[in-house]
Amino acid sequence: MVSAEPKIIAPSHATPSLLKGEGAVAPFDLHNPGAYEDWRRQKLKNFPVSPDTLVVPVVNIRAPNAEERQAILDRCRKFNMAIYVSTPDATKEDALALAQHFGLVRFDQPLCTGEDGITEISVAGSGRRETYIPYTDKPLSWHTDGYYNTPSGQVRGFLLHCRRAAEEGGLSELIDPEIVYIRLRDDNPDFITALMGEDVLTIPENVENGVNIRDAQTGPVFSVIGGHLHMRFTDRKRHIVWKDDALVLAARNALKSIFDEPDEPKVRWRLTAGQGLICNNVLHRRTGFSDHPDTDGGRLMYRARFMDRVADSK
Repeated sequence: MVSAEPKIIAPSHATPSLLKGEGAVAPFDLHNPGAYEDWRRQKLKNFPVSPDTLVVPVVNIRAPNAEERQAILDRCRKFNMAIYVSTPDATKEDALALAQHFGLVRFDQPLCTGEDGITEISVAGSGRRETYIPYTDKPLSWHTDGYYNTPSGQVRGFLLHCRRAAEEGGLSELIDPEIVYIRLRDDNPDFITALMGEDVLTIPENVENGVNIRDAQTGPVFSVIGGHLHMRFTDRKRHIVWKDDALVLAARNALKSIFDEPDEPKVRWRLTAGQGLICNNVLHRRTGFSDHPDTDGGRLMYRARFMDRVADSK
């Protein structure tokens, strides 16, 4: 059953107190340091995390058993992500069947997505797709999915399934946004205030051949949706507008230092055929890759984005 539309709380730059008294969002209320410290302590108990900790073998990807399902849920609750390992011949239909076991049912369908909700990510030789970086062999910078979506259409979870790996490269790096939040808040709580501003980050309109296919979208980096922390971010250098504000600039520089810090708990994993990532829209980036000229078809990933978080559908 499709869940009700979640409540979104995105306080303005000047009014972080809007979070006060919201109960489930107490850890993210800057006026409630006790709740934050309790949540922070529990969160950091599980970090740093090694990639192997995130891996869950799944015998039947369409019908994970109770133990497999619970293992994926536990990892998503602790780390906001899990890596599943199924058979190399697992299809996109298999991957979608797995997603449904975790309450991922409300599709986000951006450009280049099929009617089934799946986006096939491969190197495009022509057409609309070749103008977008994901459909090339170039590296992708740090981002969360759907950062250009409307406030009511935020991507809260996604599944990325590998059908064919690249011959070389294509490594994924992942960071839990809650860890980034902790690093920034511990450094300076005012960074959180700045990045929760409703006017802090704007993605300009998308125009193709003189036609506006998406309006500009302005919103916060951090917000609270349905009691859970949500991050909307891209590290792209073009087609992005940050609020012209000294505190916002300082917060951006602090973010960059987190991404650049070699000891920061990033997860590095190269998905191979039959493996996939299921997550609560964690920060991620991809290294460049190359395929051997004789490789059959080249690197192919299936991605499905959802307006749901990972949850047990049973």
